[in-house]
Amino acid sequence: MEAAARKAGNSELLDGFRKDYPLGPHDKPQSMCPAFGSLRVGLRMRRVATVLSGSACCVYGLTFVSHFYGARRSVGYVPFNSESLVTGKLFEDIRDSVFKLADPERYDAIVVTNLCVPTASGVPLRLLPKEIDGVRIIGIDVPGFGVPTHAEAKDVLAGAMLAYARAEAEAGPVQRPTGGRDSRPTVALIGEMFPADPMMIGRMLEPMGLAAGPVVPCREWRELYAALDCGVAAAIHPFYSATMREFEAAGRSLVGSAPVGHDGTADWLANIGAAYGVAAEKIAAAQNAFLPAIRGALQGSRVKGTITLSGYEGSELLVARLLIESGAEVPYVGTACHRTEMSAADRDWLEARGVKVKYRASLEDDLAAMEAIRPDLAIGTTPVVQKGKAMGIPSLYFTNLISARPLMGPAGAGSLQEVVNAAIGNKARMDGMKAFFEGVGEGDSAGVWEGSPNLQPQYRALRQKKLEKAARAAKAEEMI
Repeated sequence: MEAAARKAGNSELLDGFRKDYPLGPHDKPQSMCPAFGSLRVGLRMRRVATVLSGSACCVYGLTFVSHFYGARRSVGYVPFNSESLVTGKLFEDIRDSVFKLADPERYDAIVVTNLCVPTASGVPLRLLPKEIDGVRIIGIDVPGFGVPTHAEAKDVLAGAMLAYARAEAEAGPVQRPTGGRDSRPTVALIGEMFPADPMMIGRMLEPMGLAAGPVVPCREWRELYAALDCGVAAAIHPFYSATMREFEAAGRSLVGSAPVGHDGTADWLANIGAAYGVAAEKIAAAQNAFLPAIRGALQGSRVKGTITLSGYEGSELLVARLLIESGAEVPYVGTACHRTEMSAADRDWLEARGVKVKYRASLEDDLAAMEAIRPDLAIGTTPVVQKGKAMGIPSLYFTNLISARPLMGPAGAGSLQEVVNAAIGNKARMDGMKAFFEGVGEGDSAGVWEGSPNLQPQYRALRQKKLEKAARAAKAEEMI
């Protein structure tokens, strides 16, 4: 599909993806379809319509999972067949659908997303009108062969919207944000996070005379202007390459890491203050107002045990810092997202404490680490958790049970300890379940049987001989 996309004239698009989201050892997504990330961003914005162009099975899966996560909003779909794809009729159908949808009374923007097949076929969304009756038209390509994770696909749409809003702001006056404009200098926050975290960050910035700006991805179009109106943008999630590029183009400074744990909060407040030129005594006042409470929360219920941690949300390094300061031993952290300079402080802090940090970690990397370390708790993606429980290791799903909690400030410092300690305390229960179900669903007993499995040892022996013969032939070819 990538080769077809390049032949269809999309080489520049794919080269841009490679620059923004460099590949790791695996060149295909190992999580859900990447387009779910951009779809989720669009569906969470007010007065924004979403249209998908792709295979019907892909659209079904994406709409299903978006409603599973509470979208409660219709998703537009432009169907196609071989004829309309080859003749260019699909693009005309997309264009017609956009004109029908463009109602300024209902929408500020319409997002049209090409999935794998239209991208590979070169359907040119760039030729869509930029605006219809005051409704902005945003066309993006989010193919599985170009964007490695759904977390990075959020950046594809967030960056495209920010670029459009920046062009509008440069051209002349734009609308005020619904909540008005803060009189204090603001810090825009990059990356989706728990709803309470931006409020906590705002409280921590107050002693320095600063305020928390909007979170990008935003919830409505006007917030994009307010985000660009900041002086400093904080890359809470450090992999938003396109979004960070837009802030830099607008002349804004970027600060990495996040106010997580004691050390992280102290450093982050100092870096934000330095980027804004805040006086040293005000930075110290902000630190002194919150660091004692964070230190107390970290000492409240210590975590005792070894934990391996992996995920694809982009906040894995931050969570690892919090766990270590809570008392846990974390020898391995894997993130499916790519390495950027904005995560350097977190990476250096973890590696100084003996942590192996793996960017673009594959499922195989995460499983190998868990199997080698045999931790007291495995935090990871669904297949990691599945494997961990099968091994009798207490396991927690990162996305729903860890990243869906506050991480910043005093609230974040104590948020993980209870759930982590409870999971580690389930070891005896896991051992009992493993012993009870030992052998069930494995080997010859896999699947559903009403009687005993119908074994055929002679076929196994024949198959084994063929494998051994092929291995000998391959070795002989290497020697030649």
